[in-house]
Amino acid sequence: MSEVYISSVLGRPVIDPTGAALGRLDDLRLVPGDSLPVVTGLFIREGHERRFLPWSAINLFTPVVVSADPDVAGHADVHLADSPDIRLRRDILDRQIVDVDGAKVVRVNDLKLVTRGANLLLAAVDVGLRGMARRLGMLRFWNRLAGLFGTSLPVREIDWRYVAQLDPNADRLTLTVARERLTDMHPADIAEILAQLPHKEAGAMLGALDPETLGETMGELDPELGVKVISQLDSERASDILEEMEPHEAADLLGDLPEEKARELLGLMDAEDAEMVQELLEHEEDTAGGLMNNLFASVPPAMTAEEAISYVRLVGAEVDNVYYVYVIRGDETPLGVVTLKRLLLAPPKTPVAEIMTVGLKAVTVDATPHDVMEIIAKYNLLAVPVLDDAGHMAGIVPADDVLEMFLPESVTRKRFAAL
Repeated sequence: MSEVYISSVLGRPVIDPTGAALGRLDDLRLVPGDSLPVVTGLFIREGHERRFLPWSAINLFTPVVVSADPDVAGHADVHLADSPDIRLRRDILDRQIVDVDGAKVVRVNDLKLVTRGANLLLAAVDVGLRGMARRLGMLRFWNRLAGLFGTSLPVREIDWRYVAQLDPNADRLTLTVARERLTDMHPADIAEILAQLPHKEAGAMLGALDPETLGETMGELDPELGVKVISQLDSERASDILEEMEPHEAADLLGDLPEEKARELLGLMDAEDAEMVQELLEHEEDTAGGLMNNLFASVPPAMTAEEAISYVRLVGAEVDNVYYVYVIRGDETPLGVVTLKRLLLAPPKTPVAEIMTVGLKAVTVDATPHDVMEIIAKYNLLAVPVLDDAGHMAGIVPADDVLEMFLPESVTRKRFAAL
């Protein structure tokens, strides 16, 4: 047969060529292959005894008959030093894995094996209702039941190459998501997956992320979970991640860490990044100063629209919010704000002072989140500028950051709930 599901063969009698029973199929052993893992033999059980049958001993392998040559059989518990001992039933079936396409953690309900030449390979995992029904021996009944409603059980199989790969140095399956697919995901989706993973599997997933991706993801995590994640990493890697985070997000995370650990990580960070984060740590958490981001786009009043657009291109990768460009004097006193749209539509040589909006709608560093939210709602702003006691521009509070504080608890709980 070209394909076999493991649920259809586990527990089946294994016979010799004469039809005599050798035992029942208990598990399958596999090793990493060129593209897919390769089955190297079967474990069979007879009473309390277990035996190992190398794949070369297998004559027939179908859901109906599994036949083997007993003369090639060996002991099940002997140490096989040539490759890691990974088993389908023990190490993969019923495991939780990451479905990269669905951006969620799912359970392996069944495993699809395919033949390629003389080899048997692990091709896909079934994470859907169809696999569950097949496992329970009720697939035909559930198919008929679904047919009565004019539908069918959906196929939810994930190609093994898109789910995980086997670590050749491990004696168990390790969760290492395909790196190139994981980094293409939205940070919020990665954060949701991390929130669902047990501690050990979360650590394996962190190893598949580069500092930039992980830095963006950390900003989407619940603060408590963010502290747990950063605590799993060595200090050098943790400081690299903090440098990739928005300063206000890094400050929030460091503020939740023990003081000694926070000082250590600050000391390992780039001096400029550490200084920006340190400035934010000086403000109370429930104030505009504690919410603000001190990385924002600003230009002098004499700069032209053309020059301002070039500036935005230059700093856009580092600044989270570039919808507003703030017009500021040399002494850091704000004069007004110009939107990116107005810059794009203005004649190139027009000074920004001529197209800016004066009468800046701002708050002070000690303003409450409610004060910030009132201005956002009243003036329909995407960010609110924050001024220090001297009237200088200290930072901005993005609308989404303060809005999150006013979302219903059920929404935030759903987003950050961990199993």
